[in-house]
Amino acid sequence: MLRRIILLLLVLPTLAFAQLAPPPVAARAWLLLDVGSGQVLTAENPDQRIEPASLTKLMTAYLAFAAVKGKTLSLDQTIPVSPKAWKAPGSKMFIEPQTPVTVKELLHGMIVQSGNDACVALAEAIAGSEEAFAQLMNKEAARLGLKNTHFENATGLPHPSHLTTVRDLSVLATALIRDFPEFYSIYSVKEYTYNKIKQPNRNRLLFLDPTVDGVKTGHTDSAGYCLIASAKRNDRRLLSVVVGTTSDSVRAQESQKLLNWGYLAYDTVKVYSANQAVTEPRVWKGKENTVKAGFLNDFVLSVPKGDADKLKANVVSQQPLLAPIAKGQQIGTLQLSLGDKAIGEYPLVAIDEVPQAGWFGRLWDALRLWIKNL
Repeated sequence: MLRRIILLLLVLPTLAFAQLAPPPVAARAWLLLDVGSGQVLTAENPDQRIEPASLTKLMTAYLAFAAVKGKTLSLDQTIPVSPKAWKAPGSKMFIEPQTPVTVKELLHGMIVQSGNDACVALAEAIAGSEEAFAQLMNKEAARLGLKNTHFENATGLPHPSHLTTVRDLSVLATALIRDFPEFYSIYSVKEYTYNKIKQPNRNRLLFLDPTVDGVKTGHTDSAGYCLIASAKRNDRRLLSVVVGTTSDSVRAQESQKLLNWGYLAYDTVKVYSANQAVTEPRVWKGKENTVKAGFLNDFVLSVPKGDADKLKANVVSQQPLLAPIAKGQQIGTLQLSLGDKAIGEYPLVAIDEVPQAGWFGRLWDALRLWIKNL
């Protein structure tokens, strides 16, 4: 349910009623996301297709985490290093053909050191070849709803068709944080040593802001300097995506600026608790005459500072609502506005199931519906 709400919110227009104007950002494209509510707080060129550079490694990691979680790989499993992995151009963790490396080491080498060699080795271990792995990447991108993304490799090395958007990257980063919390802590590791070579994490914000715990840097000459950064302050997580800046220091500076603005300009409000009845619409032909409609998870929303009391809700239920009704089935819509400005529409689902009534109950309700509709 939360995934559906997040995907719905991400396609809504950026909120335009913040009291504190967003800062100027020196980048080709950017986006700031409230991860808890799924709201885009500010963005510039969010759907412009751009080169992701090493931000690609989020998808490589996503598939690697899934392989470990699905037990097709294990963290202690040793992986042979192919000539292709060894010779991978760009940033490296410096694996060698004569030295097998573990999956755990490869994950750290890919995430902390941004090793292209680690990416190729993991891709080959999962799919047999990097080319086959790229097909898996695109299949997963489609499943996650990345509408403007296409991958050609596991590393992010430039290719004319290897493209994405900052909106799609925010969806991918959110999915990674949500689906693999047991692995996300790797993104906050500040340095890693392999083959007696110590390399620092290129994400400067890990060293400057103690609330930042990820996520990934990227750089090529054509893509510029890129950074997906995420911070958690008082249980509220914001995520910024900044691409196409002119230097390492600028991408960190602009990302920090966006994160600080988001925490300063917005509050997160719990609109409804999980399993709280927002409304109880009439049910026909069921063992119960009504059903509780609401959200299966806490429904939270970002609103401009001090404006929480301006939230207004309107419920539209689906009628006639006929049993059987399954738990989690959408049975209505919640329309929210802030003052006179519409925020969006969110699906209300059944909190409990309602089985069908017996034959007499169904017949009686059918008769009542017929009379009601005369």
